[in-house]
Amino acid sequence: MMSEPSRSISPAGLDALSVSWKLALIAIAVVCLSIASYIEIPMVPVPITAQTYVLLTVAGVLGWKLGTASTVLWLALGAAGLPVLAGGGSGLDYFFGPTAGYLFAFPLAVALVGLLFARGWDTKHLKLAFIAMLLGHVVCLGFGGIWLAFTIGPADAFLKGVLPFLLGGVIKSALAVATVVVVNRFTGQSASR
Repeated sequence: MMSEPSRSISPAGLDALSVSWKLALIAIAVVCLSIASYIEIPMVPVPITAQTYVLLTVAGVLGWKLGTASTVLWLALGAAGLPVLAGGGSGLDYFFGPTAGYLFAFPLAVALVGLLFARGWDTKHLKLAFIAMLLGHVVCLGFGGIWLAFTIGPADAFLKGVLPFLLGGVIKSALAVATVVVVNRFTGQSASR
């Protein structure tokens, strides 16, 4: 009797998964992103949330293709009116208001981190994995800050939309790497895949 192939959720094993498993992983990622949106510290004009931690963890676990697909689907659900954005927000206004730059940066950050992980900047090399996660945060803060600069001015955009998120970005990057390590161990993937 043949044993069923292992159901790895690491990017290294995703190609072997069926379409139904891939869709299930995308759905799980969307649920996790939606939950992370409710974990927030209210600030004006942009709240601090757990979104980037989950986004970059998704990138490290699912890779750039499924990670980006998950992120785009999550954003589309938010645009369509489901309460999945920061603090349970939704609607097209979020994609034209102060947070628009961050929202549009999310898929780019996920794709970047996923691609870097695919090129060896993964948990096999923890320093590179950490740098990859930091670069994902740089993309989010860069695009978010630039968009915000057009609405409240460059100085205020930096003081209110970038500076308060720098320390959190470092902490969330470290947590994302640690989470990917744990997920890899839980799913039977070694760090040296």
